[in-house]
Amino acid sequence: MIDQSEIETYSLSEQVGFNLRRANQRHVAIFAKHIVGLTPTQFAAMAELAQHGALSQNLLGRRTAMDSATIKGVVERLKAKGYVSQRADPNDQRLRLVELTADGQDAYDTALPHALEARRETLETLSPDEIRLFEMLLAKLV
Repeated sequence: MIDQSEIETYSLSEQVGFNLRRANQRHVAIFAKHIVGLTPTQFAAMAELAQHGALSQNLLGRRTAMDSATIKGVVERLKAKGYVSQRADPNDQRLRLVELTADGQDAYDTALPHALEARRETLETLSPDEIRLFEMLLAKLV
């Protein structure tokens, strides 16, 4: 139950959702500075494919926390860049497997150090202990 004092002292700058959105906006801007031509969502999809190999589009969306419409658009844009291909799943013809092409693997390998630099820059105001705590607390929220 919310008490009256919380309502009376409400400050947007102290709200978790507002600050998470601001932190995300900052990270997206830093990411764009380090990696040209890929969005964070495109990179996330490529990272999962690089780590796990071919995945159904549905599973790729779940692994990257994207809804079906979002992952469909991400896959279409990566396909247009020549970074992924799609094929029928031999075990279930209803599913389409998404996999990195050779160009996609090269693009991912090139982008990875820049993504790590974007991560470093995003977290640069935190100590190593604060980074560990921050990431642990974020994981508890999802």
